[in-house]
Amino acid sequence: MKVIDFSRYHDMLQKTRHAWHKNYYAMYSSVLDCVVTDPLMMQVPVDDHLVHRGDGVFDMFKCVQRGAFQMEAHLKRLNDSAHAIGLEWRSGLDSVRSVVMDVLRTVDRDDCSVKLMISRGPGSFTANPFDCPQAQLYILVYSLTPPFMKRHPQGAVVRRSSIQVKEPRFATTKTCNYLPNAMMKYEAHEMGVDFVVAFDADGHMAEGGTENFGIISKDGDLYFPKLDRILRGITMTRVMELANQLVTQGKLRSVAFHDITPKDIDEAREMIITGTTIDVVAVRRYEEKDFPVSVKDSIAAQLNQMLENDIFNNSALRTAY
Repeated sequence: MKVIDFSRYHDMLQKTRHAWHKNYYAMYSSVLDCVVTDPLMMQVPVDDHLVHRGDGVFDMFKCVQRGAFQMEAHLKRLNDSAHAIGLEWRSGLDSVRSVVMDVLRTVDRDDCSVKLMISRGPGSFTANPFDCPQAQLYILVYSLTPPFMKRHPQGAVVRRSSIQVKEPRFATTKTCNYLPNAMMKYEAHEMGVDFVVAFDADGHMAEGGTENFGIISKDGDLYFPKLDRILRGITMTRVMELANQLVTQGKLRSVAFHDITPKDIDEAREMIITGTTIDVVAVRRYEEKDFPVSVKDSIAAQLNQMLENDIFNNSALRTAY
């Protein structure tokens, strides 16, 4: 077993480069108070409680054609999540916004993903948050994955998850303790499907690992689960706003939060999925049910087109850099 000192650390680090590093563009760390662009330097202290306790919050948005889409909504949710677990970024939300814009200008990419994390900070290896004298901010900029329907125009296959939903306090807060979410992704892979969706103790549909799920009912209502047991998705919220245009056009009857039972899914015209990276996804099969509406003719496809137009052209929701 080698034991090295600081003088040899750089040389050892050079041997750890991997192909996937090409997708990592930049990182800001408040520990160093600077931006690094070499993936080998994108590091978090191992005694940061973010690392060994999941004690922190995060959010993520995407940038398309040099516009950060819904950045303000994501920053607000980050701030709300931090407050929910007793975290406060010492310089305030305006400073986070300013650093994000500086990092994006440094990266100088038309399209990218941005992940923001506020951690409890370094201080010990215990679970006690009061061991940490100061919260830390990490901002990561990395490659943007194309939306799901661009990669899978035939639509998604979904199964029911065996993973229990989080209790409401943690389900509605975007913390870095994402083991249940990761296990849902693991479960989907093992089942050979695109996504899985969880149900609560009352048998109502909840959410996916990183996605919101909804249905178009047999009567033409767009329903998403009530917000007391799921994360309020930024994309879901915007899709619901856009869907009101389809109500006006007579293509939908209503848009609402609603308890969704397995029977409702079985009778539904469509199932849809929303998320920051995936946009709007049409589900073609859930468990043993094939949905009757073709993907190209679906409400999901119309909503996806409306959202795409929003992402590229809605100056009110795009922050240029």
